[in-house]
Amino acid sequence: MTISITASGQSCGARIGGVDLTQPLDAGTIAEIRAAWLHHHVLVFPGQAMNEDDLERFTGYFGGFGDDPFIRPIPGRDHIIAVKRKADETAPLFAENWHSDWSFQARPPAGTCLFGITISPVGGKTEFANQHAALDAMPTDLRARVEGLQAIHSARAGYAPSGMYGANDKNRSMDILSSDDALDTQRHPFVRAHPETGRLGLFGCAGYIIGFDGMDDGDALPLLYDLIQWQGREEFRYVHEWEPDMLVMWDNRSVLHRATGGYDGYDRLLHRTTIAAWGGAG
Repeated sequence: MTISITASGQSCGARIGGVDLTQPLDAGTIAEIRAAWLHHHVLVFPGQAMNEDDLERFTGYFGGFGDDPFIRPIPGRDHIIAVKRKADETAPLFAENWHSDWSFQARPPAGTCLFGITISPVGGKTEFANQHAALDAMPTDLRARVEGLQAIHSARAGYAPSGMYGANDKNRSMDILSSDDALDTQRHPFVRAHPETGRLGLFGCAGYIIGFDGMDDGDALPLLYDLIQWQGREEFRYVHEWEPDMLVMWDNRSVLHRATGGYDGYDRLLHRTTIAAWGGAG
């Protein structure tokens, strides 16, 4: 099978045709998809009437399942979580700040798959920011400030009991499990080589990054502010518009992403799986 690949024309992202994800895929097709994924960083598969078995099977082609530590899976499944919001929900929007999924883990996931089930007719776009492009275009003085830095990652701002999704988070549809485990920290190089392609890029951003090893907060926090302004610049973005029965997979090692709102008054439901770290590196 030969798939069709149509680049988004933006900083990353491509639309994939000529493949039916409700059926098992042969090794050649899987290899084509992986190559496209590594090149474009975000792949979009429209018109895929997938069920939970299909989503898990597709995810498994690209590695084992990653660990989703703070969100309870849907009933009857170990590896699928529901990203959902009710039409009348008033809790703050989930995942509206730039991030790389679970970058606070010792071996962060390679990728994420997100399948659109109930999609609003307005709003709800997902934005991606290409972190290879962000590094390539980074001004010399800013790059000199980050070369060699080890970033300190933590889930505390979101998932600790005192965090955004902690004890004071009320009336949310998503089944989020806050925990003191979110206080743990993990260090990763801020500028690092992609573990499959070897291409240098930026990894993570303010939010899950709470500081830099050996740097006091007085220096680290202004640097993080400068970096997030740079990392999410419009020229590095792909803005994705959702449709029902659409699967999107992205490379957490290459891009940041964030949710956007604008769909108040409409239900929204997507199912998500996590692709485990590739090989010996995250």
